[in-house]
Amino acid sequence: MEIAELIDVLDHEGHLMADAAGKAGTDARVPTCPGWQVRELLSHTGRVHRWATRYITEGLTEGMQLGDGPELDGAELVAWFREGHRALVKALTDADPDLECLAFLPAPSPLAFWARRQAHETAIHRVDAESALGADHSPFDPAFAADGIDELLTRFHGRERSRVRMATPRTLRLRATDTDDVWTVRLSEEPPHTTRGAEGDADCELTGPVGELYLVAWNRLPYSALSGKGDLSLAQVWREQSRV
Repeated sequence: MEIAELIDVLDHEGHLMADAAGKAGTDARVPTCPGWQVRELLSHTGRVHRWATRYITEGLTEGMQLGDGPELDGAELVAWFREGHRALVKALTDADPDLECLAFLPAPSPLAFWARRQAHETAIHRVDAESALGADHSPFDPAFAADGIDELLTRFHGRERSRVRMATPRTLRLRATDTDDVWTVRLSEEPPHTTRGAEGDADCELTGPVGELYLVAWNRLPYSALSGKGDLSLAQVWREQSRV
């Protein structure tokens, strides 16, 4: 996806997240993030937004820790979240395309990295906020959902630090039913290796709308939300080992 498209998604998703959090209330439990209430969700995502904004606006090239959460709650915490989200959208919108700063996943440019990462960070946590309402999640644009699966499989789990490992090589496939997207993930003692397409046999295949595949891959929906065939214990391995 283009940088401008990703910034637009980030803008939209942040508003949806704040609206859902405000309706649910900061005391509400977040079923998709066990142990969290909405206040922890807002604090975490708001701190991530401010952390990302500093890399972009200050051109930071070294890693830094997230800042401390605010001593706020209720409507004031929601307002604090909205303020940080607006600042991030503005920072990305105003950034020089040739921006030089840290990017911790491969990308065409640091600006492309931060627009993509923050769009998906916010979209997934928007689903968390909606889960606190007990409501169905708002739909995703199929191209954005596919991009989020790409980021997770080829970027996060393409790194040495991925914990998804198997002593016996196995193959997991994700196939979208509403687009032409197919991912084949080869698991072994090395980091997962993902290719586009359905080349070769798969030990387990999960099939469903690309938006549902996106949320299953990011562990926001159980794999039972999809159609599956083959050895479904492989899907359970993914669920247990793939959090990032």
